[in-house]
Amino acid sequence: MKAVTWHGKRDVRVDTVPDPVIEKPTDAIIKVTSTGICGSDLHLYEVLGPFLSEGDILGHEPMGVVEAVGAEVAHIKPGDRVVVPFNVSCGHCFMCGEKLYAQCETTQVREYGTGASLLGYTKLYGQVPGGQAEYLRVPQAHFGPVKVPDGPPDERFVYLSDVLPTAWQAVEWANVPDGGSVTVLGLGPIGQMAARVALHRGYRVIGVDLVPERLALAAKHGVEVVDAKTGDLAEAIRTMTDGRGTDSVIDAVGMEAHGSPVGKLAQTLTGFLPDRAAAPLMQHAGVDRLAALNSAIEIVRRGGTISLSGVYGGMADPLPMLQMFDKGITLRMGQAHVKRWIDDLLPLVADDADPLGVMDLASHKLPLDEAPHAYEIFQKKQDGAIKILLNP
Repeated sequence: MKAVTWHGKRDVRVDTVPDPVIEKPTDAIIKVTSTGICGSDLHLYEVLGPFLSEGDILGHEPMGVVEAVGAEVAHIKPGDRVVVPFNVSCGHCFMCGEKLYAQCETTQVREYGTGASLLGYTKLYGQVPGGQAEYLRVPQAHFGPVKVPDGPPDERFVYLSDVLPTAWQAVEWANVPDGGSVTVLGLGPIGQMAARVALHRGYRVIGVDLVPERLALAAKHGVEVVDAKTGDLAEAIRTMTDGRGTDSVIDAVGMEAHGSPVGKLAQTLTGFLPDRAAAPLMQHAGVDRLAALNSAIEIVRRGGTISLSGVYGGMADPLPMLQMFDKGITLRMGQAHVKRWIDDLLPLVADDADPLGVMDLASHKLPLDEAPHAYEIFQKKQDGAIKILLNP
């Protein structure tokens, strides 16, 4: 089969690799029909090379049609159309019982002290072959895959793999009061959908980005937008909110934030080191660009909540603890617990009225063979790339 594979910094290729097979009775094989490129994939493309091996198959946003199932998989069968959550979760351990599926104890990667395994995402998260491929082996398929209706286009459902649950959780974790306000920092795919979810719930939403196409798309859906190049961003938002700031802030940016030269330098220097030296440095040093998180701390009103959905990767990143304590800020974060939110989301994406605008998110739909080009334009924010779907 063809698959998108990692070969080094900013070097992804479409290679021919062996077809996956059933390895355990809880496995399934799906023929992938659509698969997304996520902002988190850009971390692999740019920063997290020390935790990858050449030839690793990327991608964690797949959907498709079931080809085969193991003996212990009963809720899906060959021919079913399914979306595959990016968390690999068993559904029966203590953490899954708490609906903390991103912390599944069965698939935790104890070698690195991390949570549940993830599809297509480095040694830190199990090095499970990903879904940017023609076929995918789905571990823990007795629990994970979500069956969806036949008929509507893939775009109605593919975002259930990551984008929509991550956005929904970001809003849930933000603890916005009824009729309250929230700033969304970063209007990439997660930020766009978080803003739409917040609007759907009746909140006032202010969206921040520096890419004109992203600002325009958010504004089209009713978001009040602010260009991140505004001189004093926090002051601009306080001016819009009676001098206080918004009740909540969602940081949908993470380590890719612009405007932090020290963090950028740390990431660049780490990239020059051999993997055996770079990996421990990234595990124990502050290597993130913290512009977005620092902005969130400035923007949120006193007593407010910051919901962190953007991925950070440093173990010793400096935070303004005095300011956070003084303002009484609540900070909540973590990988999305995908299946926790499916019952909330599936009726919305199945609704022909498309209340979350899922049919208006993908800026590019490209064949799998064009994945290297797709990664490049997404990373460089070229050609109006906001969300890219690949079709094997």
